[in-house]
Amino acid sequence: MNFKELRIDIDEPVYTTGVVTRLIGIPVWVLKRLDLEGVVRPKREARKARLYSKRDLEKIQYVWMLMEERNVTINGIKVILEMKEGGPL
Repeated sequence: MNFKELRIDIDEPVYTTGVVTRLIGIPVWVLKRLDLEGVVRPKREARKARLYSKRDLEKIQYVWMLMEERNVTINGIKVILEMKEGGPL
């Protein structure tokens, strides 16, 4: 199998917390806080490992930009996402 051509569905949870933090450059504690606050909802494996999808990565990257560049709080992010996604988180 050629892994370069491996297509992973946008909603398939395959990325671990460590991979997400390296790809996006977000601290682990922030990612865990976003999970705790319900901003993102990663799939949990039996060992309690969090797994994120490509869609989750896009959302986390957007949220991180709001936090870092716009100084938006978690509560502010929840409001923005509710407006953007059309309903409560």
